[in-house]
Parts: sequence; structure tokens; C-alpha cells
Amino acid sequence: MDQLNEVERAAAGEYTEPRGDLVVTAPTMFGRLHVLPVVTAFLQSYPEVSVGLALTGRVVNLQDDQVDLALRIGQLPDSSLIATRLGTVRRVCCASPGYLAANGRPLAPEDVVQHNVVSLRSVSSPGSWTFESAGKEITVPLRSRLSVSTVDAAIDAALFGVGLFRTLSYQLVEHIRNRRLEVVLEEFEPAPRPVHLVHDRQHRMPLKLRAFIDFAVPQFRDRLTQAML
Repeated sequence: MDQLNEVERAAAGEYTEPRGDLVVTAPTMFGRLHVLPVVTAFLQSYPEVSVGLALTGRVVNLQDDQVDLALRIGQLPDSSLIATRLGTVRRVCCASPGYLAANGRPLAPEDVVQHNVVSLRSVSSPGSWTFESAGKEITVPLRSRLSVSTVDAAIDAALFGVGLFRTLSYQLVEHIRNRRLEVVLEEFEPAPRPVHLVHDRQHRMPLKLRAFIDFAVPQFRDRLTQAML
């Protein structure tokens, strides 16, 4: 099958110039905020390449789903994939200034049990958050006043002052810079999560893939640097 795919790519001219279809996948919100702008700029520079951008919350198998490139957030398992590190993101805990003024500011992970929490049904541990201190994990129970199924809804709830919310830093950076949300318990955050662009190891890399990697990697690195809190 690999040999057949290579013959088809050669016949389509993908080894002589950047052309053809390219499939890229990324986490939904990161893809919308950061991957889509880079893809649209790439399309302007490479008119013979078309991109299919799959934004999803699941980890996509590149071969099974016929994906050329994937942007992954978090530690990568050992595999034969080629990974290019782009930067890191933090998992931050935050709340609105109004909520903190009315309910006080948590100073240690144990204080979370006294606060209202906005939780995510799809990704949160059922009833706890984990922090770190001096290399040790601290797990604290939650009092979830509101449970929602999307990050956007959870951010809106935090902005409305419902309670504490925890998610990846790039999703909150503009609200924090504009002081609509404030970071709390910063010294107890887990280690930052790495961000990589990964693709399959190939005997001959199509020029459309090489062109996208060369074009996108510097831009992703710059975007992650600008999104740091």
C-alpha cells in the first residue's frame, strides 16, 4: 500500500513541486485560534495545495485516518512518528475579579474545596483537580456548581463569576491580559505541556508536506511565544 501511494504521489507531481491535498488535524480550540490562521496564509503562498483541516478533541491515528500532519498537546508516547517541538502551554486556574472579590482568593490547593468550580464533563476528573508542589502531586476535591461540555461555555461561566475554572493557558490568554480573568494558584501549576507537530516517517516526503512544515513551524512557535502568560 505504501508503494502504491508513493507511485500515485509521483504521478501527481507531488515530488517535483508542492501540490495536491494535505490533511492536518489539531485540537478544536487550538486549531481555530492558531492553526486555521496559519493554514489560510499557507494556502495563499501555495496555490497548488489544498488543505483539509480536521479539528477534533480525539487523538487521530495518522495512518488509519489518512492524516498527513497532527498538532498534539501533551507528552507524546514512544512511536515511529517524527515530532517537531513547537513550544509549551500551561494548565492554569483562574476566576473573574468579581468572584475573587466576593469569595476570596485561594492561596493553596486545599482552599479549592471552599470555592465554587466550573468543570468540564468531557475532560475533567469526576470530582478533583491535581496540583503540584515540590515535585509532589496534590489532589483536591471539587464543589462543581456548574458542569458544561465545552471550553467556550466554561470560559463564559468563569467570566460571569460562577467560580474557579481550569484549562490550558492559550484558551484564556486574552481574557487574562484584559484583566477579565485572574490566574490563581500559579505556584502550584503542573509542569507545562509540550506542543508538537507530528507526521509519519516517510521514505520520500512529498513537497507539499515539506513546504507546510517549513512554512508553519516558525509561525506556530511565534504564536505560542506570544500566547505565553
